[in-house]
Amino acid sequence: MCLFQYDESDSEPEEQSPAGPLYVPARPGGAHVVVRLFRTPPGIRTSVGFTSPEGPAATLGTTQPWIRLSEAALRATARPLGASLLTVDPALTAPPVPAADAGPSGAPLTWVSETTARTA
Repeated sequence: MCLFQYDESDSEPEEQSPAGPLYVPARPGGAHVVVRLFRTPPGIRTSVGFTSPEGPAATLGTTQPWIRLSEAALRATARPLGASLLTVDPALTAPPVPAADAGPSGAPLTWVSETTARTA
């Protein structure tokens, strides 16, 4: 016997709800715009979307251009490029900047997801 009552509209816990319209980092590509792709710490290609317009600026800098895309459109754009992972609202972490007399650390930039990493 089940101890909990569920409505037909309740989703399963492992089901991901759509992210809604996202603010996606992009760069100009001549007559069109190109969606930027990133890599997770293990090196997996991921598309990135933010839930607010402040997200790209806070994470990637105030000069980072962005476009507005639905989750489905972003997935459809990134999938042929080998990015089946979607990271929503990531925070960029990087090693501390070395002193002027120290050599470069060579450590790569790393994405850390604050909310949800979604898979296709």
